[in-house]
Amino acid sequence: MNGNATTRYQNVALLSVASTIAPRITTSEQIDQRLAPALKRLRLPKGLLQRVAGVHERRNWDEGQKFDDAAVSAGLRALQAAGIEPGQVGLLINTSVTRKHLEPSVAVRIHHGLGLPSSANNFDIANACLGFVNGMTLAGQLIDAGQIDYAVVIDGEDADEIQTNTIDRLSTAEIGRKDFMSEFASLTLGSGAAAAVLGRADLHPSGHRLLGGVSRAATQFNDLCVGSVDGMFTDAKALLKGGMELVVSAWTEAKRDWNWSDMHRYILHQVSDVHTNSILKATGIERSRVPLTYPKYGNVGPASIPITLAAEADSLKPGDRVLLMGVGSGLNTAMLEILW
Repeated sequence: MNGNATTRYQNVALLSVASTIAPRITTSEQIDQRLAPALKRLRLPKGLLQRVAGVHERRNWDEGQKFDDAAVSAGLRALQAAGIEPGQVGLLINTSVTRKHLEPSVAVRIHHGLGLPSSANNFDIANACLGFVNGMTLAGQLIDAGQIDYAVVIDGEDADEIQTNTIDRLSTAEIGRKDFMSEFASLTLGSGAAAAVLGRADLHPSGHRLLGGVSRAATQFNDLCVGSVDGMFTDAKALLKGGMELVVSAWTEAKRDWNWSDMHRYILHQVSDVHTNSILKATGIERSRVPLTYPKYGNVGPASIPITLAAEADSLKPGDRVLLMGVGSGLNTAMLEILW
């Protein structure tokens, strides 16, 4: 494996992770009801989201709630849990797919909301659902390089607009079965936010050590999943095939430097039953070690890995080995090991 695709850390620890769960529940049954005329016209059965994707619910924000405010809330709680003052933070990386506008960055709003100092660098990393792991990887490298002592990696997502636009479009007479299935993945998306605080391990011996990981790209598949606020359009069969080839390739080559066959917990990017089952079959990972949040939260984009990690944090014990694994549209994959 190329050296720049393998990362090892010497002095980096995860100090805390926190999530903000959107309060409004939208069930797949409710979406079926809204799409009932279209399903009848296209002769498609109800319950596809539950049976095929395994998504029974997803979360949405209440009226007046904003995704960046939710991210700020998660960030403040993560800083408090880590025992770090905003003035100590040297870097903020926002990884949200959701954005109100092209510029300025989402990071500037969150930087201000967290009350970070003017000396704290801040910017967005946009890499589809892989962004949060990329953010942690970069922040860890800067901590190891001695550039900063503390970093906040943060993400907020709002699926409301894409959900509404997709349902409205799928309800029109012009949509055929092929069109419907190409937008099926949009109906699995959910809203939420999460934040993590990273710092120097020598200053926090009880922190959770970042050991390192690998990344790989298969950008020949850049057009298999393309999304905007209007909708997300996927070639599901080709996307699954290309994604699994990429994951297996990275997993196989990583065996030279890493032993990830017996981790205590595998925190996967949360997509669907089909995606999860394919990864388990391809890698031989034990199902009981893979917590699932997509059945009730849906696919929350880059926030899904930290939301799942936050939900598992209280059940992890010192010495447990945790592997974060994600695949992002484009395609890219990354795996990052944490010693709890």
